[in-house]
Amino acid sequence: MGDIFIYNTLTQSKERFVTREQNKVYMYVCGITPYDALHVGHARTFTVFDVMRRYLEYRGYEVFHVQNITDIDDKIINRASELNISPGELVQRQIAEAEEDLCALGLLKPHVEPRVTEHIPEIIEMVSTLIEKGYAYQVDGDIYFDVSKFQRYGQLSKQDLSSLIAGARVEVDERLKNPLDFALWKAAKPGEPCWDSPWGKGRPGWHIECSAMSLKYLGSGFDIHGGALDLVFPHHENEIAQSEAYTGQSPFVRYWVHSGLVTVGGKKMAKSLGNFIRLRDALNEHGKDALRLAFLSVHYRSPMDYTDERIRQAKAALERISAFLATANSLMRHPAIGETKDELLAKLVSERERFVLSFHEAMEDDFNTAQAIGELFEFVKAANTLLVELLASPSNAAREEVARCVASLSEALRILGIDVQPAAAGFGEVERLIELLIDVRQRLRQKRDYELADMIRERMKELGIILEDTPAGTRWRRAT
Repeated sequence: MGDIFIYNTLTQSKERFVTREQNKVYMYVCGITPYDALHVGHARTFTVFDVMRRYLEYRGYEVFHVQNITDIDDKIINRASELNISPGELVQRQIAEAEEDLCALGLLKPHVEPRVTEHIPEIIEMVSTLIEKGYAYQVDGDIYFDVSKFQRYGQLSKQDLSSLIAGARVEVDERLKNPLDFALWKAAKPGEPCWDSPWGKGRPGWHIECSAMSLKYLGSGFDIHGGALDLVFPHHENEIAQSEAYTGQSPFVRYWVHSGLVTVGGKKMAKSLGNFIRLRDALNEHGKDALRLAFLSVHYRSPMDYTDERIRQAKAALERISAFLATANSLMRHPAIGETKDELLAKLVSERERFVLSFHEAMEDDFNTAQAIGELFEFVKAANTLLVELLASPSNAAREEVARCVASLSEALRILGIDVQPAAAGFGEVERLIELLIDVRQRLRQKRDYELADMIRERMKELGIILEDTPAGTRWRRAT
């Protein structure tokens, strides 16, 4: 296997993946804000980074995955007020629901899921240091970061500071030195959760939490910081500014990785448009494997349009894999008869080797799951054709190679976090009925009732099922 290359939003180019520490990956992913149900947009982002982690672990890296929970926020406070419950009650309810949904989606659990409210001392210390260094200032109990003091502001989003200022909204807080200055600490308002600080009671601003928690658990210069594309500006831009100002070290993160956004029917997902799709509803209707396959069939950096047709295609694709596994299992269960043609077996070996190589080449190229899945289905298509021919004369060598094919396919599916079983232990209920008829026919032959036994064989042939009597027993196959 070769080097892994990953697209870095900061440099806007693919770079060879070189970690801070050998064979270790420190990864931070922006997590949930538990004020409402998760939707399919959240699900796609988390699935993307789940597969990155799975592949890195497959390649032998020890991955330390941190994913925060923003458990205090304007949205939480406002939503709790609408429901006439406390913010804490809302948070606990929504976290429990989110954990169930993300588990049902088949996501690996992060190693640490820090909450903002459990890291107030770290946040206060960071804000205090930024004030001492001259990067932040106080206004009526609020603390703001002064973006003019950070020369590299705009480096992630590739925006010039002067043009950002010119494009800022007219309704700017006149207390700010600069319209782009952002809150590190917010003074308490009546009825809102708050904590003591050197500047009076208040709560953290949005951006400071990720810097404080990622630095605590991962240290400066960690490997991957992930999130959806809409977090590039201002959230991640602000993270870089306050983190590098605080530590005096650059870079804050080695690789910034962002997933494309999800639309529904070509439009931005929004409750007001009636196209807001809850993750729980999608899971209940389609199952986690169809969702994961749909998400991963589009390159993670590209936008994805969530449609019924895309989900239908994903389900049909899963059925093709299931049918292939059923055929493979059927062949492996057959007793060995004769020898397989050398050229037939060589073709199957070649297809498997080509698939394994091309799958990993795609994953090494910026985790291109779309290409990897395409290679997977090319393999299934080619191998399935060969399996039908092998069924005519399955040898021990053929069965061993088919087992290797199944193992290679299963390994790729595990990396993608997709679970596919053979169609109900073979061709499902159909196979069990076929084998039952074969058993009945055999009993009839033992009783010398050949007329009825032959009738069963002929009727099955009319239905496309060919029975072949051999010294090792009766085998069956579908007519080609």
